[in-house]
Amino acid sequence: MKVGVLALQGAVDAHLRALGRCGADAVAVKTAEALDGVDALVLPGGESTTMSMLLDRFELRAPLAERLADGMAAFGTCAGMILLAAEVLDGRADQRSFGVLDVAVRRNAFGRQVDSFEADLAVAGLDGPFHGVFIRAPVVERVGRDVEVLASVGAAPVLCRQGRVLASAFHPELSGDDRLHELFCRLAER
Repeated sequence: MKVGVLALQGAVDAHLRALGRCGADAVAVKTAEALDGVDALVLPGGESTTMSMLLDRFELRAPLAERLADGMAAFGTCAGMILLAAEVLDGRADQRSFGVLDVAVRRNAFGRQVDSFEADLAVAGLDGPFHGVFIRAPVVERVGRDVEVLASVGAAPVLCRQGRVLASAFHPELSGDDRLHELFCRLAER
């Protein structure tokens, strides 16, 4: 299976390495042509408004929206979660998300850069805790009825799944633990 990592911003190389360790043919995606060649896509962290603008600049928004609407598996991490969300509560007026995950998110809701933190998370379906790295992380404030919450920090969902879409408020690629990338690869193979 060929899994792409949207290579506009974020820890692209860390995602590529994690996916490779999971046995996927992992490639960077910067063009619509590269997007056509992948079976699934990781949308990494970064700055969601900048990523939204870069999707337009690189002419990726329309082809990506089409692939997502057709059911392509996607894994959004941090800013990627925001891009996949149905509703962004505090985004810029010109910021657009793909709406394939029925959640409402608030950007940077855990705080500024200095408020970044790490936490061991109990993740449904995983044996043992998963070490989450939260950097200016979003918070899920509303979850649709078809969304499964896999992990939370306090009452705030931080890992959600809806069908073949997985999204985390944290950066699993920075944890040294590939279990969420493995989970995504299994979802993508369905």
